[in-house]
Amino acid sequence: MTTTSERLSEQLTHQASQRVSQSVFDGSRLRVVLLVDVYDGAQQQFLEAYEQLCNQVASVPGHVSDQLCQSIENPSQWLITSEWESAPPFLTWVNSEEHVRMVEPLHSCVRDTRSLRFHIVRETGGPAVGAEPGKRRLQTSPRIGDGLIRHALTFTVKPGSEETVAKILAGYASPEPKVDDTTRLCRTSLFMHGNRVVRAIEVRGDLLAALRHVARQPEVRAVEEAINPYLEQDRDLDDPESARIFFTRAALPAVHHVTAGQESPDAVRHALYYPAREGRGLRLAELLARQDEAAADEPRGPVLRSTIFQRDDVVVRLVDVRGGLDADPGPVLGLTDRGRAAELTSLLDGAALGMDGSALKECAPARLLTVARMDLVTDRRAPDA
Repeated sequence: MTTTSERLSEQLTHQASQRVSQSVFDGSRLRVVLLVDVYDGAQQQFLEAYEQLCNQVASVPGHVSDQLCQSIENPSQWLITSEWESAPPFLTWVNSEEHVRMVEPLHSCVRDTRSLRFHIVRETGGPAVGAEPGKRRLQTSPRIGDGLIRHALTFTVKPGSEETVAKILAGYASPEPKVDDTTRLCRTSLFMHGNRVVRAIEVRGDLLAALRHVARQPEVRAVEEAINPYLEQDRDLDDPESARIFFTRAALPAVHHVTAGQESPDAVRHALYYPAREGRGLRLAELLARQDEAAADEPRGPVLRSTIFQRDDVVVRLVDVRGGLDADPGPVLGLTDRGRAAELTSLLDGAALGMDGSALKECAPARLLTVARMDLVTDRRAPDA
């Protein structure tokens, strides 16, 4: 029996080469590469921490295998690779509090890390040990990207401080967009929904280099220090471990991006907040991805491009819309398929949107648009971006 998730994966895989520049929902296997720089003299400590982590991750659903490699030229450089049945189970694990606890022993012996994630497109040789015949799916077509990496952060502030925080976040000077010869900040969009803040960025080049560049800018550091007293999760930016844990929990990865292949001079960026019921965030993001595929097929539809960000039960959809936001709320919300609208609303946490379950179930698109819409704080584009 084919599940809804599998049908979605088949649809997105089929369309990947045409429009989708980014998606975790095509059903193909995932290869994760972690580059690790270990402190001098800490190799044995690192190896022991890895063995403990390896034993724990072996029982995580969706995990297939992993390897640990040490450089033949520099013993401080290590490479960890792992294979997963698909991207969603990996993302569920890596974004969990369980993962935060699992990797904690590594931080005292690691100077720097870099994580890369790849769908497997082609391979030679036989199937991996333990793989079931017919279960090792490959991405059928390479996707055509637009050269941009999309990422977001989300965090909450203390109730009652929203207006103060919004003023702080709107008032800073934009950082220098050029990071280096190959990396550039293109756009930063910041929205709020109640006491939740979402900051989405678009980068051309190296995302990690861009994030580090932004963190070093005096104007950005001043803003981060200014909002510290209002954060619900305490952090100390002078303490690397405190800052690391905060930004790890705040990460809101882009899981799907689709474009209609059109441009419009009157396009306006909006953000919509879809709080999911406990444990249903990934399924909600999958459903929105399918709806966005349908919306992209409408040549005269209002949505020009859509990016879905998801972590745990927080789902945010960034949409570039032509014309008024309220003119056609169905496609703007990702409700182009009426048959899927009921399922989508059943996955939402009505309390987080200020609605009870029965009201949410019977909610008209126009009303849902009102309660899901995030308030724009600032939307900045770099020159020539």
